Formats: sequence, C-alpha cells, structure tokens
Amino acid sequence: MEIGDVKISRKKPTYPVGFGLSKYLRFYQRDAKFPLTYQDLLNFTETVPVLDKFGNDTFWESPLYPPYLQDQLYNNLKVIYAILKASGNTRIVQHKIIDRIEYCAFGNTKPFRVRIINRLNDVYDYFYIKQADASRIYGLELEEILSPNSVNYLVDRDTLVEEHIVGIPGDVFSKGGMYNQDYNQTRIAKEFVKFNERCIISLLGDMRAYNFVMQITPDFDDFQFRIRAIDFDQQFYEGNSKVYMPQYFKENFPYVKLAMEHLTADTVLQYQQEERSSIVHRVRSERHRIKDLRDASQLQSLSTKENIDTLKKSYAIFHNNDSYYRCKTMTDIVELNVKNVIRQVKL
Repeated sequence: MEIGDVKISRKKPTYPVGFGLSKYLRFYQRDAKFPLTYQDLLNFTETVPVLDKFGNDTFWESPLYPPYLQDQLYNNLKVIYAILKASGNTRIVQHKIIDRIEYCAFGNTKPFRVRIINRLNDVYDYFYIKQADASRIYGLELEEILSPNSVNYLVDRDTLVEEHIVGIPGDVFSKGGMYNQDYNQTRIAKEFVKFNERCIISLLGDMRAYNFVMQITPDFDDFQFRIRAIDFDQQFYEGNSKVYMPQYFKENFPYVKLAMEHLTADTVLQYQQEERSSIVHRVRSERHRIKDLRDASQLQSLSTKENIDTLKKSYAIFHNNDSYYRCKTMTDIVELNVKNVIRQVKL
C-alpha cells in the first residue's frame, strides 16, 4: 500500500435534487415532509465556538436564536426526530428535549448537528440537518447498496436529515486506541484494506481519517472492526483517482503502516477478493434498486466534464481496461466498476 499527498477541490458545488432522483426517493421511501427546512435553521443571530473537553476548537459553533424562534424550532426538531426514527410517531419524543444545536460552516453541506436527550434517564442521541446535495444522496444510497452498512436518512426538497453514525473517529482511534493490546492489529489492517476497496469501487472520495469512524464489536473470542464512512460530500465529483483511494491520504498513514506491518501482498489480495465477492452478493440482491439509481443519475449533472474525462482515463489505466473510455458520467464509471467486480469474482 502507498501514501501520498492528494489534492481535493474545496469548491465542489451543491447539486440540487433532480426530477429523477426525487422520483427514486419517493419510490424507495426516502422522502418526507418536515415541519421546518434547512433554511429555517439559518435564522440565528450569532454563534459561539464549540470547544472539546481539552479546550480545542472543534470547528463547530453553537447558533443563538431569538427567544420567539427557539421554542418553535425545538418543537419542530423533535417532530423531525420522530419522523426519522419512528415514522412520525411523536410518542417517542414525549420525554425528550433538544439539548443543543451546533453548526459547521466548514463542510460542503454546512450541517447542523442536533443533540436530543431523554430527560428521564439522560440518554442522548444526535441527528443532522443539511442542505440536500444530490451527489451526497447518491453516496448514501451506494453505501446502502454496496457496503455492509445501512444508512438512515430522509429528504424533503432542499433539506436532508441523517441519523448519527456511531463510532470512534478514525483520526482519534489511530492516535491511541489502535494499539490497544487487546486488539488484533491484523483485523484492523484487514478492515482498512476492505474499506479501501469499497471506496475505489463506489467512488467515495476524501476518506481521510476524520471522515470515517471505527466501530468495535466484542466477539466471543476477539474484537471485530468495521470502518464506516460518515462524510459523503465528495461522492464521485473529483477527477483525481487517488481521491477515491484512502491509502493515499497522509492522514491515513497509521492504517497503511499497520497493513504493511501485518499483511503480505497475498493476504491483501485475499481480503480485496473477499470484499468484491461481498459486493457481488449485495448487487445481485439489490439489482433493481441499483438500476433505478443509475437511471435517476443519468438525468442530471453531478460533476464536470473535465473531471469525468480525467477519472475515466485514470481508471482505464488503473484497471487496464479500455471500456472506461466509453463512460460519459461518473455513475457510468461506478457501473463499470461493479461489472468488473462481477466478472473478477466469476473467474
């Protein structure tokens, strides 16, 4: 595995949800009607920086709302949580309160993070409200279809609501938790190889360590590890193929180093083949859904022609396959990636 310096455009536009995607979201029950919109949450008067427990800036801010707006906002946020978690059954929020709202102007979709608490036992949960970016939604859907993970999100026109994905931030885990003597280092390296393979196939970009989390599950004789993406803003937009290969980000060097120390070339190939086989099984069971998603994506622009041309040439070289030169869209490239995986597994 390799490491490098990957440059990413920080001016990726937000693509509106097109007609085809709207129809797809309705058919697969990802649409909803919310009592407030993303724009409503922008009516704050000022913000206060949010610091972590060590006093460091988290790049999140606490927005301050006029008193006459706050109560209504909080009540509507509880309803949105009920829609996301319980199909709108508001009984689940009878004893819940909105503890705080946080805003991040740093991300492409400039998300709001909402913390909701059960006042009977102080158990809390988070959810996110963001601008509905079409490429991000395609990323969420591909995560649902091609990865072993399920995602919970809903869209109402220009507003996207996402469930919080639990886990230890990848950068935090790599600074200490990774080297816990109770953890099998080879299992961690194995999961990074599989995660890298999923990103290459689905064109999920910018998977630096702080854009994914590590989920740890105790098993009867060991711990199991699962890397989960939490940021889909750079879904098939960039033309640089290395953007879709987590191994090239310097922030992921601890994971690459672990793989180099604990895996051989043969075991890396074995784990890549295992992941490809898993993807084939998922595609076969969701073949109608992935076709509908492909058809929806053909009706709108999701990147620039320059980026598409650059990426298809890079993937043609990477896979030694001239078929990539015939791709006209980013989703054409994803579709060809999947077809190649199916062919490889059959060999």
